Amino acid sequence: MQITSRDNSLLRKARAVRDGKDDELIFVEGLRLCEEAIRSKLEIYSVLISEELASKDRVKSKIEEITSNSKRTGFVSEKLLESISFTKTPQGIVLLAQRPKSGKALLSRRLGPTPLLLVLHEINNPVNVGAMIRTAEAGGVSGVITTAKTSDPFSPKALRGAMGSAFRLPFWTNASFEEVLKICRENRISTVATDVHSGTSYTEIDWTSSRALILGPESTGLSPEELAKTDVTVTIPMQEPVESLNVSVASGIVIYEAARQRTLKPS
Repeated sequence: MQITSRDNSLLRKARAVRDGKDDELIFVEGLRLCEEAIRSKLEIYSVLISEELASKDRVKSKIEEITSNSKRTGFVSEKLLESISFTKTPQGIVLLAQRPKSGKALLSRRLGPTPLLLVLHEINNPVNVGAMIRTAEAGGVSGVITTAKTSDPFSPKALRGAMGSAFRLPFWTNASFEEVLKICRENRISTVATDVHSGTSYTEIDWTSSRALILGPESTGLSPEELAKTDVTVTIPMQEPVESLNVSVASGIVIYEAARQRTLKPS
């Protein structure tokens, strides 16, 4: 289907999804990420492709695979695609997909015998959220929980940082901090928080048992009251005068210590 200036319903829909005005669909941009959406068997609502990208022989088979899985397809000029692109440099293709299912019940069904959960509490930078999700999948995390004030893990920026991992990991989004603690208690999952004042290094605890790593806001971390409600606090030793690490870096360090202890084999 060729879209013209008089037939722009797909463009309007794409802008609405991009801007977070649609709760059912997600905005996926770029050929590689679109391929990940197809591989992850997401239901594709529509695809918009620039005429320039469509004319390239090297991506013809990939575009055919994507469009064959879409309910609607539109070919637009580079200028029109730029008008809905989330990036400064349009990548030639945008698809709208059904938002992956998430929730407490879904997460619980996929926990496994000794789960490792990642809990993102009020982390508001979508770039950090995406990076942490990607690291979580790479490090063998069982599932991800995000609390109400955390940036949407399915926003365009977060999806770009996660590079497909958000399509595959089980999620429970918009949980409260108390709900997180409750589900962990019910499933005998020990909660672990990072705290610069902890006397225990992150390498000194047993990560082979059921654990939930809880990380707080970028600027403050968990509050003293929240830290007191967790089962264990750990610290990441640092050379002076450095006092803190980026939250996505901190999560990666701790997740890979857990992976090391769980004898993660290199791919």
